[in-house]
Amino acid sequence: MDLTSEKIQRILSKYKFHDVAVEELQKIHRVYPGLKPSTGTYTYNDSTQKDLVKLTGNIPVQYEGCSYNFPIQLWLLDSFPFTPPICLLRPTSNMVVREGKHVDARGRMYLPGLHNWDHPKSSVVGLLKEMIAKFEEDPPLSLKAGKDGKKTHDLLALVSDLQINEGGTGHHDQTINKVSVVGGGDLGMASVMSILSKCKVDKLVFIDVAESSTKGGSTDLEIFDLPRVEVSRDMSASAGSRVVVVTANSWSNEQSYVGVVQTNVDLYRGIIPTLARINPNAVMLIASQPVDIMTHVAWKQSGLPPTRVVGAGCNLDSERLSHVLDINLNTHKLAWVIGELSDDKVAVMSNISLSSKGQPEIAQGSNATKPLLDRAFSMLKNRGQRSWSVGLSIADITNSVLTDKMKTHSVSTLAQGWGGIGAEVFLSLPCLMGSNGSTRLAGVSLGQEEDAKLRDSVASLSNLMSQLRM
Repeated sequence: MDLTSEKIQRILSKYKFHDVAVEELQKIHRVYPGLKPSTGTYTYNDSTQKDLVKLTGNIPVQYEGCSYNFPIQLWLLDSFPFTPPICLLRPTSNMVVREGKHVDARGRMYLPGLHNWDHPKSSVVGLLKEMIAKFEEDPPLSLKAGKDGKKTHDLLALVSDLQINEGGTGHHDQTINKVSVVGGGDLGMASVMSILSKCKVDKLVFIDVAESSTKGGSTDLEIFDLPRVEVSRDMSASAGSRVVVVTANSWSNEQSYVGVVQTNVDLYRGIIPTLARINPNAVMLIASQPVDIMTHVAWKQSGLPPTRVVGAGCNLDSERLSHVLDINLNTHKLAWVIGELSDDKVAVMSNISLSSKGQPEIAQGSNATKPLLDRAFSMLKNRGQRSWSVGLSIADITNSVLTDKMKTHSVSTLAQGWGGIGAEVFLSLPCLMGSNGSTRLAGVSLGQEEDAKLRDSVASLSNLMSQLRM
């Protein structure tokens, strides 16, 4: 791989992990020599720009006995390889992007390997292998018919020079901001009111689930006829939603804890697959309890990529923690509560301030920050989670998705691969939330006490999941 050009060297010199990035690029070249490095200006969602290195080329994909070359482009962020590349399809003039499970309409890819990125275990070489495997199962490109009505198999022809804008390839028609809230009761109502107050929505559908013990409230919404709100008992009314919030619970005091959770799993079986089928491109935001387990269940039942299924998790605690550090302790740093929504949750701090526009990263724990976090954490112990406060937290996450804000929220997400976690569990971790779902921040080494709490949660959640019937 030719990295000797003056422009590439100049930009690579600004990368935070220059030597490691160069080494990773050389590994890529040995396996995929057709991917060529160049430079370009990437435009982020907040309209800021940065000069970055990108890789452009083709990957071989076998489908129905034919061999295709799929044109791709990988943008390497300046914290590469500790953060994953932004992966895009670059359709030629005779191609059409087929939106699906792993690719959106703009050609941006959402693979498990990107969501679970954890260098050095994760690498671009491994990511490309996964990309090929996924595309052989469900090709994201189809060919336009030629003048004779036949399709050509030459996917190398007529490669277009496409302008990359906001992580995609061009502009779209204006999207309708539609949100659905599924499940009645106080939390469902609080979510509806908070989303209407916080978010710019064109339509909000409130679906009261008859089987849920938290039903109710829909009649009052119908009586008072709120603008932009539709009340329904039909899941199909949610079609076209950008965010689907699920607050439904089905509790029984006469069962064991596992039995109680199982009733929720059974309730979800009649809800989640339908919602996912009707809204394959929505972000599903889970608020049912226990949130880490139910987010895991929703992911399994939906068939959606993990980037599109998240739980409200520790977002409320995280916002409160940052507020305490800013106002009461005069620290002015972002902070997040991570782990299980239980007594085993722990606090971590960001390396940037609340007012910074830079990319947030989790700061390594130190003897200086731990007492500060412990003190801030102790100030939150008497603050319970009421329906209205959780509703406000849900609205904040929803707003980040609708506006593609890329704000960092501590949401329940697939934790496998983060910080050495090997089990398939969902825990709250800091994730950038935007229109296409979640992107985890890179894992860090935690202190001994914090790491032990996280491991206890992993063991506890894994044990409970193993006892449930999906």
